[in-house]
Amino acid sequence: MNLNIPNLLTWLRILLIPVFVTAFYLSDSTLSPHLKNLVATGVFILAAVTDWLDGYLARKWNQTSAFGAFLDPVADKLMVAAALILLVKLGRADAVIAFIIIGREITISALREWMAKIGSSKSVAVSMLGKIKTTFQMLAITLLLYHENWSGMDTQMVGSVLLYMAALLTLWSMGYYLMLAKQQLEKI
Repeated sequence: MNLNIPNLLTWLRILLIPVFVTAFYLSDSTLSPHLKNLVATGVFILAAVTDWLDGYLARKWNQTSAFGAFLDPVADKLMVAAALILLVKLGRADAVIAFIIIGREITISALREWMAKIGSSKSVAVSMLGKIKTTFQMLAITLLLYHENWSGMDTQMVGSVLLYMAALLTLWSMGYYLMLAKQQLEKI
């Protein structure tokens, strides 16, 4: 395992998950609901920034590695899954939407792993559609975690709309990746 700065940032993202989740399990006398929202939102934003930063630094410093390529998407999926499960528990997100997003992540991860094993990983590389889906998803989760009006904006309503849009993009991108892998899938 190569412990360079990009990989350490990825590990940091994983270590932030319990901090993020714990904020909502503290009593209201320990941490007010307002501070719970702020802490969780801040940790989630920090995780999103480190996700971008670790990839940028790995490419810039030529520190990409097989381990980093494996760990980075795992860290992303763990953080998103933890956030969605937490939002469902808090009544801020629909369980069906969370299932669609988490189910897609598991499906596409398995597809990418299988395609890599048969030497066709480039055919299911991350696309612009996947990046747009991720942007909607991250914005939605951030707003739903914050859960308070911000400059007159109802973050719950806007976050919910963005999460539904992310779910639609999730299904669309899953179909897109499955179409890219169709030729290999037909050989099974």
